[in-house]
Order: sequence, then C-alpha cells, then structure tokens
Amino acid sequence: MKMIAAVIKPFKLDDVKKALTDAGVQGMTVTEVKGFGRQKGHVELYRGTTYEVNFLPKIKIEVAVSDEKAEEIARIISETARTGEIGDGKIFIYPVENIIRIRTGEKGEDAI
Repeated sequence: MKMIAAVIKPFKLDDVKKALTDAGVQGMTVTEVKGFGRQKGHVELYRGTTYEVNFLPKIKIEVAVSDEKAEEIARIISETARTGEIGDGKIFIYPVENIIRIRTGEKGEDAI
C-alpha cells in the first residue's frame, strides 16, 4: 500500500477531488497548510504598509491506495492540479506498513 500526499493550490481542490472520485478513490484527507518553495512568497500592501508573505496558503491531500493504483492516482493529481505556473505543488508517495479501520477492525487493503 502507498500513501500519496499532494500539496496543491487551493483553487484546484474541487477539480482534484472530482478526478480522484471518478478514478475510484473512496476517501481522502484534506488539510489547509501553508508553505513555500521556489515561489519564496510575495510582497503585499495592506493599509499603506508593505509586508512580506513568506508562507503561502496551500491544500494537502492525503490518499491511501494499493501499490498498483499509486502511479495512476499520482498522474491524475498531477494532471488535474497543474496550471503551468510556479507553485503548482508537489506529490509525495511513500509506503504504508498497515491500515486498520477503527470501526470494523479490518486491516490492510480491506481497510482502504
């Protein structure tokens, strides 16, 4: 099993959610996060004062999938979240040792 964590631009969330649902993903965790990469933030003007915004708002999506579906799901996220502009985000794929569904006690891929 694999955990896919994708950090994307906030306005792309609905598109990515729909694409993942269409691909058969039954659940996901979404977190509002802040960060920066090559964007390095930007300068804003507020009430006549300029200030630097170092951490930009992003969305982190986490999805647990079988090993066989990991590359397909990562491709779907990448294609759906891409704008071609700097700051589109990153996708991380890492192994999952086990999953346990609390309600039923199911383990492994049955718990996905």
